[in-house]
Amino acid sequence: MSRRILLGILVLTTVVALTGCVLAETRFSGRRALKHVEKLCSFGPRPAGSEASRRAAEYITWVLEHEGWRVTPQEFAYGGQKLLNIVGAKGSGPLIILGTPYDTRPLADLDPSDRSGAVPGANDGASGVAVLLELARVLDRSATGRAEIHLVFFDAQDRGGVDGWPWSIGAQHLAGQVLASVQRRPEYVLILDMVGDHDQCFYYEWSSTLWLLEKTWAVAADLGYGAHFRPEYRHRILHDHSPFLDRGIPAALIMDLDYPYWRTRLDTVDKVSADSLQRIGDVLQTMLEKEPFGTRAEVGGSSR
Repeated sequence: MSRRILLGILVLTTVVALTGCVLAETRFSGRRALKHVEKLCSFGPRPAGSEASRRAAEYITWVLEHEGWRVTPQEFAYGGQKLLNIVGAKGSGPLIILGTPYDTRPLADLDPSDRSGAVPGANDGASGVAVLLELARVLDRSATGRAEIHLVFFDAQDRGGVDGWPWSIGAQHLAGQVLASVQRRPEYVLILDMVGDHDQCFYYEWSSTLWLLEKTWAVAADLGYGAHFRPEYRHRILHDHSPFLDRGIPAALIMDLDYPYWRTRLDTVDKVSADSLQRIGDVLQTMLEKEPFGTRAEVGGSSR
């Protein structure tokens, strides 16, 4: 083999390898997302108003700023507690909101043996946060050049029913602010929670906007994830999508409510799967880059 041919092969191999590295760096990584889960859980349980919650908020803010997102802290109070929503924004155009709660339940009220402790909050409290933080890294102008995307981290979702607190206080606050201060309505709001368990399976949530569910589940099917996104109804739950629905804004919830460690002390990092985080991340990145908007007509005229 001549030196010229050998040099050509080496150059081509290097180019292919570098191209693969670039593509890997711009695509969602479930392993990177799992690192965020581990970091958040290292702070311990993170109920609203706690020191661990404050550290989690600082970490979320640092990651968003590091990835070039405009960060707006939204301070408010409830029940004598100082609370904080975190909004990361990037892009221009019609508004799309992706949200997740970042607090954890202060009481493991479904634990089979000890209901006195707090929930560690690996899947229920960190998995949705991890997905949005990894999306903050990979979403580029193919998404943010077509829409203004807000990544929102809600405080005080998971204290409902404890000490007389309602559910989704942070989402209630932001939903009111969105209609009061933003000159345009969001195209839609998509909420994530408990998305990373090993036995991942999502069903339609009854109160969610049907065309938005259909749109998201169709992307999952196209990616080969149909076994994990089943287009059939199974649950109804009051959650962070509810305040937006109450105000007439299309909104949907992606949440695996069959998670066996929900609201127990066993909701630990080992219950979260990088593969599961990968699937939900792939779906959201693909949807935002290829079809960031969506109308009822695109998915068959569903009115809900």
